Amino acid sequence: MNISIFGLGYVGAVSLACLARDGHKVIGVDIDPSKLDLIKSGQSPIIEEGMPELVAEVAIAGNVEVTTDTASAIQNSDISFVCVGTPSQNNGSQNLNAIERISEQLGEAIKNKEQFHTIVIRSTVVPGTVEKLIGPTIEKFSGKKNGQDFGLCFQPEFLREGSSIKDYDNPPLTVIGGGDERSIQQLRKLFGHLPADFVTTSVRSAEMLKTCCNVFHALKITFANEIGRLCQGLEVDSREVMDLICRDHQLNISKAYLKPGFAFGGSCLPKDTRALLYLAKHEDISLPMLAGLMPSNELHVEHAIDVVLNSGKKSVGMIGLSFKSGTDDLRESPLVAMAERFIGKGLDLKIFDPEVNVARLVGANRRYIEETIPHISSLMKETCQEVIEQSDVIVVGLNDKPLLAQLYEYTTENHLILDLVDVPNQEKLSGNYVGVCW
Repeated sequence: MNISIFGLGYVGAVSLACLARDGHKVIGVDIDPSKLDLIKSGQSPIIEEGMPELVAEVAIAGNVEVTTDTASAIQNSDISFVCVGTPSQNNGSQNLNAIERISEQLGEAIKNKEQFHTIVIRSTVVPGTVEKLIGPTIEKFSGKKNGQDFGLCFQPEFLREGSSIKDYDNPPLTVIGGGDERSIQQLRKLFGHLPADFVTTSVRSAEMLKTCCNVFHALKITFANEIGRLCQGLEVDSREVMDLICRDHQLNISKAYLKPGFAFGGSCLPKDTRALLYLAKHEDISLPMLAGLMPSNELHVEHAIDVVLNSGKKSVGMIGLSFKSGTDDLRESPLVAMAERFIGKGLDLKIFDPEVNVARLVGANRRYIEETIPHISSLMKETCQEVIEQSDVIVVGLNDKPLLAQLYEYTTENHLILDLVDVPNQEKLSGNYVGVCW
Protein backbone atom coordinates (compact mmCIF):
# COMPACT_ATOMS: atom_id res chain seq x y z
CA MET A 1 0.00 0.00 0.00
CA ASN A 2 0.89 3.66 -0.20
CA ILE A 3 0.93 4.97 3.39
CA SER A 4 1.51 8.34 5.02
CA ILE A 5 2.46 8.78 8.68
CA PHE A 6 1.98 12.11 10.47
CA GLY A 7 4.26 12.59 13.48
CA LEU A 8 7.65 10.85 13.60
CA GLY A 9 8.19 10.35 17.32
CA TYR A 10 8.62 6.87 18.74
CA VAL A 11 5.36 5.40 17.43
CA GLY A 12 5.51 7.17 14.08
CA ALA A 13 9.18 6.43 13.39
CA VAL A 14 8.91 2.74 14.32
CA SER A 15 5.71 2.37 12.28
CA LEU A 16 7.36 4.03 9.29
CA ALA A 17 10.39 1.75 9.43
CA CYS A 18 8.40 -1.48 9.96
CA LEU A 19 5.78 -0.76 7.29
CA ALA A 20 8.50 0.16 4.78
CA ARG A 21 10.38 -3.01 5.72
CA ASP A 22 7.23 -5.00 4.91
CA GLY A 23 7.24 -3.62 1.36
CA HIS A 24 4.86 -0.68 1.60
CA LYS A 25 5.65 2.78 0.24
CA VAL A 26 5.70 5.12 3.23
CA ILE A 27 5.68 8.93 3.38
CA GLY A 28 6.78 10.42 6.70
CA VAL A 29 5.39 13.83 7.63
CA ASP A 30 6.63 16.03 10.50
CA ILE A 31 7.05 19.71 11.29
CA ASP A 32 10.56 19.11 12.68
CA PRO A 33 13.04 19.36 9.78
CA SER A 34 15.82 17.71 11.81
CA LYS A 35 13.81 14.47 12.00
CA LEU A 36 13.13 14.55 8.27
CA ASP A 37 16.79 15.18 7.47
CA LEU A 38 17.85 12.22 9.62
CA ILE A 39 15.41 9.82 7.95
CA LYS A 40 16.27 11.16 4.50
CA SER A 41 19.93 10.37 5.17
CA GLY A 42 19.09 6.88 6.42
CA GLN A 43 19.44 7.68 10.12
CA SER A 44 16.97 6.98 12.91
CA PRO A 45 15.46 10.01 14.69
CA ILE A 46 15.19 7.95 17.90
CA ILE A 47 17.48 5.75 19.98
CA GLU A 48 15.92 2.31 19.79
CA GLU A 49 17.29 -1.20 19.38
CA GLY A 50 17.33 -2.16 15.70
CA MET A 51 16.15 1.22 14.42
CA PRO A 52 19.46 2.53 13.00
CA GLU A 53 19.86 -0.59 10.85
CA LEU A 54 16.20 -0.73 9.83
CA VAL A 55 15.95 2.95 8.84
CA ALA A 56 19.15 2.66 6.81
CA GLU A 57 17.79 -0.47 5.11
CA VAL A 58 14.43 1.01 4.06
CA ALA A 59 16.06 4.29 2.97
CA ILE A 60 18.41 2.43 0.65
CA ALA A 61 15.51 0.34 -0.68
CA GLY A 62 13.69 3.52 -1.64
CA ASN A 63 10.51 2.67 0.27
CA VAL A 64 10.55 5.87 2.35
CA GLU A 65 10.23 9.55 1.59
CA VAL A 66 9.66 12.50 3.92
CA THR A 67 7.90 15.82 3.58
CA THR A 68 6.28 18.69 5.46
CA ASP A 69 3.53 18.92 2.83
CA THR A 70 0.30 17.39 4.13
CA ALA A 71 -1.60 17.75 0.86
CA SER A 72 1.12 16.00 -1.13
CA ALA A 73 1.30 13.16 1.38
CA ILE A 74 -2.46 12.62 1.23
CA GLN A 75 -2.59 12.72 -2.57
CA ASN A 76 0.15 10.10 -2.80
CA SER A 77 -1.18 7.66 -0.21
CA ASP A 78 -4.28 5.55 0.42
CA ILE A 79 -4.16 5.40 4.19
CA SER A 80 -2.77 7.79 6.81
CA PHE A 81 -1.65 7.14 10.39
CA VAL A 82 -1.72 10.05 12.85
CA CYS A 83 0.93 9.71 15.56
CA VAL A 84 1.31 13.29 16.83
CA GLY A 85 1.86 14.05 20.51
CA THR A 86 -0.86 14.72 23.08
CA PRO A 87 1.15 16.06 26.04
CA SER A 88 -0.26 17.08 29.40
CA GLN A 89 -1.42 20.60 30.13
CA ASN A 90 -1.01 22.20 33.55
CA ASN A 91 -4.47 21.05 34.68
CA GLY A 92 -3.82 17.44 33.61
CA SER A 93 -5.92 17.50 30.46
CA GLN A 94 -4.39 16.55 27.15
CA ASN A 95 -3.06 19.26 24.88
CA LEU A 96 -4.89 18.45 21.65
CA ASN A 97 -3.53 21.39 19.65
CA ALA A 98 -1.45 19.15 17.38
CA ILE A 99 -4.35 16.72 16.87
CA GLU A 100 -6.74 19.54 16.03
CA ARG A 101 -4.25 21.19 13.68
CA ILE A 102 -3.52 17.99 11.78
CA SER A 103 -7.27 17.22 11.59
CA GLU A 104 -7.81 20.57 9.88
CA GLN A 105 -4.95 19.90 7.46
CA LEU A 106 -6.21 16.39 6.70
CA GLY A 107 -9.67 17.77 5.98
CA GLU A 108 -8.29 20.39 3.62
CA ALA A 109 -6.14 17.76 1.90
CA ILE A 110 -8.88 15.22 1.23
CA LYS A 111 -11.35 17.89 0.10
CA ASN A 112 -10.05 17.74 -3.45
CA LYS A 113 -9.18 14.05 -3.49
CA GLU A 114 -11.53 11.90 -5.52
CA GLN A 115 -10.46 8.56 -4.08
CA PHE A 116 -11.58 7.20 -0.72
CA HIS A 117 -8.96 7.86 1.96
CA THR A 118 -8.61 6.10 5.32
CA ILE A 119 -7.34 7.97 8.39
CA VAL A 120 -6.18 6.01 11.43
CA ILE A 121 -5.58 7.79 14.74
CA ARG A 122 -2.78 6.22 16.78
CA SER A 123 -2.14 9.15 19.13
CA THR A 124 -3.30 8.33 22.65
CA VAL A 125 -6.46 10.33 23.36
CA VAL A 126 -9.22 10.08 25.96
CA PRO A 127 -12.61 8.62 24.96
CA GLY A 128 -14.74 10.91 22.84
CA THR A 129 -11.85 12.73 21.15
CA VAL A 130 -12.31 11.06 17.75
CA GLU A 131 -16.10 11.45 17.75
CA LYS A 132 -16.27 14.96 19.22
CA LEU A 133 -13.14 16.64 17.83
CA ILE A 134 -11.26 14.77 15.13
CA GLY A 135 -14.17 13.48 13.02
CA PRO A 136 -16.18 16.72 13.03
CA THR A 137 -13.06 18.78 12.26
CA ILE A 138 -12.12 16.64 9.25
CA GLU A 139 -15.73 16.77 8.01
CA LYS A 140 -15.86 20.55 8.44
CA PHE A 141 -12.66 21.25 6.51
CA SER A 142 -13.23 18.62 3.81
CA GLY A 143 -16.95 18.98 3.28
CA LYS A 144 -17.10 15.18 3.21
CA LYS A 145 -18.86 12.56 5.31
CA ASN A 146 -17.06 10.19 7.67
CA GLY A 147 -17.69 6.56 6.75
CA GLN A 148 -18.97 7.51 3.32
CA ASP A 149 -16.36 9.71 1.63
CA PHE A 150 -13.44 8.89 3.93
CA GLY A 151 -12.69 6.37 6.66
CA LEU A 152 -11.76 7.19 10.27
CA CYS A 153 -10.54 4.61 12.80
CA PHE A 154 -8.71 4.56 16.11
CA GLN A 155 -5.97 1.96 16.53
CA PRO A 156 -4.22 1.88 19.92
CA GLU A 157 -0.54 0.96 19.88
CA PHE A 158 1.17 -1.35 22.34
CA LEU A 159 4.81 -0.42 21.79
CA ARG A 160 7.25 -0.20 24.68
CA GLU A 161 10.19 2.13 24.24
CA GLY A 162 13.32 0.02 24.12
CA SER A 163 11.60 -2.94 22.40
CA SER A 164 9.30 -1.23 19.91
CA ILE A 165 10.24 -3.25 16.83
CA LYS A 166 9.77 -6.55 18.66
CA ASP A 167 6.44 -5.31 20.03
CA TYR A 168 5.35 -4.20 16.56
CA ASP A 169 6.00 -7.67 15.18
CA ASN A 170 4.52 -9.47 18.20
CA PRO A 171 1.60 -7.41 19.54
CA PRO A 172 -0.63 -8.77 22.31
CA LEU A 173 -3.58 -8.04 20.00
CA THR A 174 -4.56 -5.74 17.16
CA VAL A 175 -7.51 -3.51 18.03
CA ILE A 176 -9.41 -1.34 15.56
CA GLY A 177 -11.95 1.10 16.93
CA GLY A 178 -14.91 2.07 14.75
CA GLY A 179 -14.45 2.75 11.09
CA ASP A 180 -16.30 1.52 8.04
CA GLU A 181 -15.84 -1.97 6.66
CA ARG A 182 -13.63 -0.73 3.83
CA SER A 183 -11.17 0.87 6.26
CA ILE A 184 -11.19 -2.17 8.53
CA GLN A 185 -10.34 -4.45 5.62
CA GLN A 186 -7.43 -2.18 4.67
CA LEU A 187 -6.06 -2.47 8.21
CA ARG A 188 -6.61 -6.21 8.19
CA LYS A 189 -4.43 -6.44 5.08
CA LEU A 190 -1.74 -4.40 6.82
CA PHE A 191 -1.75 -6.12 10.22
CA GLY A 192 -3.70 -9.37 9.81
CA HIS A 193 -0.51 -11.35 9.29
CA LEU A 194 0.77 -10.53 12.77
CA PRO A 195 0.60 -13.33 15.38
CA ALA A 196 -2.26 -11.79 17.38
CA ASP A 197 -6.05 -11.60 17.44
CA PHE A 198 -7.51 -8.94 15.16
CA VAL A 199 -10.31 -7.27 17.14
CA THR A 200 -12.80 -4.60 16.08
CA THR A 201 -14.64 -2.52 18.65
CA SER A 202 -16.17 0.92 19.15
CA VAL A 203 -14.03 4.03 18.83
CA ARG A 204 -14.57 4.95 22.47
CA SER A 205 -13.67 1.45 23.68
CA ALA A 206 -10.46 1.53 21.67
CA GLU A 207 -9.58 5.01 22.98
CA MET A 208 -10.31 3.93 26.57
CA LEU A 209 -8.34 0.69 26.16
CA LYS A 210 -5.07 2.48 25.43
CA THR A 211 -5.47 4.99 28.26
CA CYS A 212 -6.48 2.26 30.71
CA CYS A 213 -3.53 0.07 29.73
CA ASN A 214 -1.11 2.92 30.47
CA VAL A 215 -2.88 3.82 33.71
CA PHE A 216 -2.89 0.17 34.75
CA HIS A 217 0.85 -0.03 34.15
CA ALA A 218 1.25 3.12 36.24
CA LEU A 219 -0.89 1.55 38.97
CA LYS A 220 1.19 -1.65 39.07
CA ILE A 221 4.49 0.22 39.38
CA THR A 222 3.15 2.45 42.15
CA PHE A 223 1.63 -0.49 44.00
CA ALA A 224 4.96 -2.32 44.12
CA ASN A 225 6.82 0.81 45.23
CA GLU A 226 4.37 1.56 48.06
CA ILE A 227 4.65 -2.04 49.25
CA GLY A 228 8.43 -1.64 49.03
CA ARG A 229 8.46 1.46 51.24
CA LEU A 230 6.15 -0.20 53.76
CA CYS A 231 8.27 -3.36 53.86
CA GLN A 232 11.40 -1.27 54.26
CA GLY A 233 9.93 0.40 57.33
CA LEU A 234 8.86 -3.00 58.76
CA GLU A 235 12.24 -4.62 58.02
CA VAL A 236 10.62 -7.07 55.61
CA ASP A 237 12.32 -8.06 52.36
CA SER A 238 10.04 -6.39 49.80
CA ARG A 239 11.71 -8.14 46.87
CA GLU A 240 10.88 -11.54 48.35
CA VAL A 241 7.28 -10.49 49.03
CA MET A 242 6.72 -9.20 45.52
CA ASP A 243 8.44 -12.19 43.94
CA LEU A 244 5.98 -14.46 45.74
CA ILE A 245 3.06 -12.33 44.53
CA CYS A 246 4.32 -12.61 40.97
CA ARG A 247 4.28 -16.41 41.13
CA ASP A 248 0.47 -16.25 40.97
CA HIS A 249 0.05 -16.49 37.19
CA GLN A 250 -3.58 -17.58 37.44
CA LEU A 251 -4.74 -13.97 37.79
CA ASN A 252 -2.60 -12.85 34.82
CA ILE A 253 -0.14 -10.74 36.77
CA SER A 254 2.80 -9.48 34.69
CA LYS A 255 6.15 -9.52 36.49
CA ALA A 256 7.39 -6.72 34.28
CA TYR A 257 5.90 -4.06 36.53
CA LEU A 258 5.32 -5.86 39.81
CA LYS A 259 8.72 -5.43 41.36
CA PRO A 260 9.74 -2.80 43.91
CA GLY A 261 11.74 -0.15 42.12
CA PHE A 262 11.95 3.51 41.30
CA ALA A 263 9.23 5.90 40.14
CA PHE A 264 7.54 5.60 36.77
CA GLY A 265 8.09 8.22 34.09
CA GLY A 266 8.29 8.71 30.34
CA SER A 267 5.95 10.20 27.78
CA CYS A 268 2.94 7.89 28.34
CA LEU A 269 2.17 6.80 31.90
CA PRO A 270 2.17 10.19 33.69
CA LYS A 271 0.36 11.93 30.83
CA ASP A 272 -2.41 9.37 30.47
CA THR A 273 -2.95 9.07 34.22
CA ARG A 274 -3.53 12.82 34.39
CA ALA A 275 -5.83 12.68 31.40
CA LEU A 276 -7.99 9.93 32.93
CA LEU A 277 -8.23 11.76 36.26
CA TYR A 278 -9.11 15.02 34.52
CA LEU A 279 -11.82 13.20 32.59
CA ALA A 280 -13.25 11.69 35.78
CA LYS A 281 -13.20 15.07 37.52
CA HIS A 282 -14.97 16.66 34.59
CA GLU A 283 -17.71 13.99 34.89
CA ASP A 284 -17.87 14.32 38.72
CA ILE A 285 -16.76 10.69 39.15
CA SER A 286 -14.60 10.04 42.20
CA LEU A 287 -11.54 7.79 41.69
CA PRO A 288 -9.71 8.09 45.04
CA MET A 289 -7.18 5.30 44.48
CA LEU A 290 -6.16 6.47 41.03
CA ALA A 291 -6.12 10.06 42.27
CA GLY A 292 -3.30 9.03 44.58
CA LEU A 293 -1.10 7.61 41.81
CA MET A 294 0.82 10.75 40.83
CA PRO A 295 1.25 12.06 44.42
CA SER A 296 2.50 8.62 45.46
CA ASN A 297 4.90 8.49 42.51
CA GLU A 298 6.22 11.96 43.36
CA LEU A 299 6.61 10.86 46.98
CA HIS A 300 8.73 7.96 45.78
CA VAL A 301 11.00 10.42 43.97
CA GLU A 302 11.16 12.56 47.12
CA HIS A 303 11.97 9.45 49.15
CA ALA A 304 15.01 8.78 46.95
CA ILE A 305 16.07 12.43 47.01
CA ASP A 306 15.83 12.49 50.82
CA VAL A 307 18.24 9.54 51.07
CA VAL A 308 20.86 11.65 49.32
CA LEU A 309 20.11 14.94 51.08
CA ASN A 310 20.00 13.33 54.53
CA SER A 311 23.45 11.83 53.98
CA GLY A 312 24.98 15.30 54.18
CA LYS A 313 27.24 14.52 51.22
CA LYS A 314 27.61 17.25 48.62
CA SER A 315 29.07 15.43 45.60
CA VAL A 316 26.56 13.28 43.68
CA GLY A 317 27.05 11.13 40.61
CA MET A 318 24.05 9.88 38.65
CA ILE A 319 24.37 6.82 36.43
CA GLY A 320 21.42 7.22 34.11
CA LEU A 321 19.16 10.12 33.13
CA SER A 322 16.56 8.72 30.72
CA PHE A 323 13.42 7.18 32.16
CA LYS A 324 14.35 3.69 30.93
CA SER A 325 17.51 1.77 30.05
CA GLY A 326 18.22 1.55 26.33
CA THR A 327 16.47 4.79 25.32
CA ASP A 328 17.33 8.49 25.20
CA ASP A 329 13.83 9.62 26.22
CA LEU A 330 14.14 12.22 28.99
CA ARG A 331 10.50 13.37 29.06
CA GLU A 332 9.13 13.18 32.61
CA SER A 333 12.03 10.98 33.66
CA PRO A 334 12.18 10.75 37.47
CA LEU A 335 15.95 10.85 37.16
CA VAL A 336 15.69 14.26 35.50
CA ALA A 337 13.49 15.39 38.40
CA MET A 338 16.15 14.17 40.84
CA ALA A 339 18.89 15.97 38.93
CA GLU A 340 16.88 19.19 38.95
CA ARG A 341 16.41 18.98 42.74
CA PHE A 342 20.08 18.25 43.37
CA ILE A 343 21.06 21.30 41.32
CA GLY A 344 18.57 23.41 43.25
CA LYS A 345 20.08 22.26 46.53
CA GLY A 346 23.53 23.33 45.38
CA LEU A 347 25.03 19.85 45.15
CA ASP A 348 27.98 19.11 42.89
CA LEU A 349 26.29 16.91 40.27
CA LYS A 350 27.82 14.71 37.58
CA ILE A 351 25.85 12.53 35.17
CA PHE A 352 26.63 9.65 32.83
CA ASP A 353 24.14 7.99 30.48
CA PRO A 354 25.53 6.07 27.49
CA GLU A 355 22.38 6.63 25.42
CA VAL A 356 21.91 10.35 26.04
CA ASN A 357 23.74 12.65 23.65
CA VAL A 358 22.31 16.13 24.22
CA ALA A 359 23.45 17.32 20.81
CA ARG A 360 21.43 14.57 19.09
CA LEU A 361 18.16 15.08 20.96
CA VAL A 362 15.31 16.27 18.75
CA GLY A 363 11.67 17.31 18.98
CA ALA A 364 9.73 17.24 22.25
CA ASN A 365 12.57 15.34 23.94
CA ARG A 366 15.02 18.19 23.28
CA ARG A 367 12.53 20.88 24.26
CA TYR A 368 11.78 19.12 27.54
CA ILE A 369 15.39 18.87 28.69
CA GLU A 370 16.20 22.44 27.56
CA GLU A 371 13.31 23.74 29.66
CA THR A 372 14.07 21.52 32.67
CA ILE A 373 17.89 21.55 32.83
CA PRO A 374 19.10 24.03 30.18
CA HIS A 375 22.78 23.60 31.09
CA ILE A 376 22.66 19.80 31.10
CA SER A 377 25.68 19.47 28.78
CA SER A 378 28.03 20.83 31.44
CA LEU A 379 26.95 18.09 33.86
CA MET A 380 27.41 15.14 31.49
CA LYS A 381 30.65 13.15 31.74
CA GLU A 382 32.33 10.97 29.14
CA THR A 383 32.70 7.82 31.25
CA CYS A 384 30.99 6.03 34.09
CA GLN A 385 34.34 5.64 35.84
CA GLU A 386 34.80 9.41 35.90
CA VAL A 387 31.41 9.91 37.60
CA ILE A 388 32.10 7.24 40.22
CA GLU A 389 35.60 8.42 41.09
CA GLN A 390 34.56 12.09 41.41
CA SER A 391 31.43 11.54 43.55
CA ASP A 392 30.67 10.66 47.17
CA VAL A 393 27.11 9.49 46.41
CA ILE A 394 26.32 7.21 43.47
CA VAL A 395 22.69 7.09 42.26
CA VAL A 396 22.28 3.98 40.11
CA GLY A 397 19.48 4.47 37.56
CA LEU A 398 20.58 1.99 34.87
CA ASN A 399 21.24 -1.75 35.08
CA ASP A 400 23.27 -2.30 31.91
CA LYS A 401 25.95 -4.99 32.40
CA PRO A 402 28.92 -2.82 31.30
CA LEU A 403 27.92 -0.13 33.79
CA LEU A 404 27.41 -2.63 36.60
CA ALA A 405 30.89 -4.03 35.96
CA GLN A 406 32.34 -0.55 36.51
CA LEU A 407 30.28 -0.12 39.68
CA TYR A 408 31.73 -3.32 41.07
CA GLU A 409 35.25 -2.22 40.13
CA TYR A 410 35.38 1.44 41.10
CA THR A 411 33.10 1.94 44.12
CA THR A 412 34.94 2.27 47.47
CA GLU A 413 34.00 1.99 51.12
CA ASN A 414 33.56 5.77 51.20
CA HIS A 415 30.70 5.74 48.70
CA LEU A 416 27.00 5.93 49.48
CA ILE A 417 25.25 3.89 46.78
CA LEU A 418 21.55 4.54 46.20
CA ASP A 419 20.19 1.67 44.10
CA LEU A 420 17.06 2.45 42.02
CA VAL A 421 17.20 -0.64 39.80
CA ASP A 422 17.93 -3.59 42.15
CA VAL A 423 21.57 -4.14 41.17
CA PRO A 424 22.45 -7.86 41.05
CA ASN A 425 25.34 -9.27 43.08
CA GLN A 426 25.18 -6.42 45.57
CA GLU A 427 27.86 -8.08 47.67
CA LYS A 428 30.37 -7.02 45.00
CA LEU A 429 29.71 -3.35 45.74
CA SER A 430 31.88 -1.44 48.19
CA GLY A 431 30.51 1.34 50.38
CA ASN A 432 27.21 1.98 52.12
CA TYR A 433 24.45 0.40 50.02
CA VAL A 434 20.83 1.65 50.21
CA GLY A 435 17.96 0.26 48.16
CA VAL A 436 15.28 2.78 47.21
CA CYS A 437 12.55 0.71 48.90
CA TRP A 438 14.15 -2.48 50.13
